[in-house]
Amino acid sequence: METMELHRGRLIDHIQLVVADLAASRKFYGAIFDVLGIPIGGEAAEHFWFDELFVSSVDSKESLGELTGRHHLAFQAADHAMVDAFYRAGLGAGGRDKGAPGKRSYHPGYYAAFLLDPDGNNIEAVHHGAAKRSAGSVVINF
Repeated sequence: METMELHRGRLIDHIQLVVADLAASRKFYGAIFDVLGIPIGGEAAEHFWFDELFVSSVDSKESLGELTGRHHLAFQAADHAMVDAFYRAGLGAGGRDKGAPGKRSYHPGYYAAFLLDPDGNNIEAVHHGAAKRSAGSVVINF
C-alpha cells in the first residue's frame, strides 16, 4: 500500500453528495474549485472528489442507489475578489443565483455569494474579513 497523506479540517472529515448528473456536477465543482484554488483529488467513472467533498453518481457503490437531499456547503475564500470570481465561474458552469456577492450581517466582515448547484444544493463562498488562521489544515499520514 502506498503512503497516503490527507488534509482535513477540525469538524468535518468529509461530505458526500450523490447527484443526478455527474458530468454537470463535475463541470460546476471544477469551475468553482479552480477559482478557489482547490485541486481535484481524483475521479473515476462514478465519482470525483475535491479535498473533503466527494461527489458520486446514483449508480456508484457508495451511493446505495439514492440521491442525497439538499445541503448548504460553504467554502472559504481568500478575499472578496475570490468570492466574486467563484460566483461568476459557478454561474458560467451551470449554477443558479441564490445570492450575489456582498456583505452579510452574520458578523462584521462577512462577505459571501451563494449559488445553487445542478442538484439544488446551496453552495457558498465566504471571506470572513481580516483573520489569522492557526493552521492551514490538519495533516494525516498513513
